[in-house]
Amino acid sequence: MNKQRDKDELKPLQKQLALIHQAMGRQGKSAVIVFEGQDAAGKGGVIRRLGWCLDPRWLSVWPIAAPDIREQRQHWLQRFWQRLPEQGRWAVFDRSWYGRVLVERVEGFAEPDAWQRAYREINEFEQAITAEHVQLVKIWLDISADTQLERFEARFRDPAKQWKLTPEDLRNRNRWPEYQAARDDLLEHTHHNAAPWFRVDANNKHQARMSCFRLLIEELGKGLDTTPPGPSEDIRRFFHPEHHDSQPTD
Repeated sequence: MNKQRDKDELKPLQKQLALIHQAMGRQGKSAVIVFEGQDAAGKGGVIRRLGWCLDPRWLSVWPIAAPDIREQRQHWLQRFWQRLPEQGRWAVFDRSWYGRVLVERVEGFAEPDAWQRAYREINEFEQAITAEHVQLVKIWLDISADTQLERFEARFRDPAKQWKLTPEDLRNRNRWPEYQAARDDLLEHTHHNAAPWFRVDANNKHQARMSCFRLLIEELGKGLDTTPPGPSEDIRRFFHPEHHDSQPTD
């Protein structure tokens, strides 16, 4: 019953966001939505519910993992440039370029001078995106260490979800203070007018999903006319009664 109640509460927000998505598609306006947060913060759950209500013709979802061999030979931002949306489409990132100053920093995959330089590179990258009139919304889902442990344990007990629990999740948890310090630094250094950060308390999954949808509706719906266009004059003439009166009958 609780799950059905949650679905019913979210449904009108999904419908409202779908209207925004359709309107932006018709008007050729693009958006980039970034989800970051601790492991098990609920990024995937929010993104699934976006995918359920949005038009897949105008939507791309990018789950970001470690770069492959080819990507390692490129500039580290190149793989993200390649995933930016075409005009009228949305791109949703499940993790993003912020891995440079999170996992690559904490795990030592990037040298200190490289990840420290990345703050400036990220800001310039985001400013270039928004200068082209692409709307960029960055959401950080926050959970406590206790909540994360509860969700890890729930995954371990559920055969259908055990695949979601990885050795990297447990290793990262052992470095919780270091990841929290990296999070604080990135929020401080990459929160700017062109692309501010929005932090969402994700300890309650349903409330976090509601908050994310409300946030996206507010940010992407600013100044947008979501009124669906009426039928064209040709279509009106086709369905006009006089049109049918003049057609031959079998």
